[in-house]
Amino acid sequence: MAHKYKRWYDYDPLLLEVINLLKNYQTELRSQAEIFLNKVEEQVSKEALDRFYEMVKPFNGNRWYDKDPVISKTVELLRVVPQQIQKQAADSFIEALRANGVVVEVIEKEHN
Repeated sequence: MAHKYKRWYDYDPLLLEVINLLKNYQTELRSQAEIFLNKVEEQVSKEALDRFYEMVKPFNGNRWYDKDPVISKTVELLRVVPQQIQKQAADSFIEALRANGVVVEVIEKEHN
């Protein structure tokens, strides 16, 4: 039987949306990704986050998000946390974008 989901973020529309926004608007969303990472660091510590990233970051770095360490760290963080936390993180990222007036029109267009 074929696997229903091709990529780790395909199972959740909100997560897929966050990944696509990051992919399509890397430059615009970089500062938002930094804010997101800082919030995570407040909860787990910067050392833990850096250690984790060292363990999961790729050797060759051929994926679209490997070019920027901030975007890469954000995507990897979303990739390895449990699904329930992925959903919360994706939701809070979208909320942060809305609160800061960033690409809200893009999000609204995709939802309607």
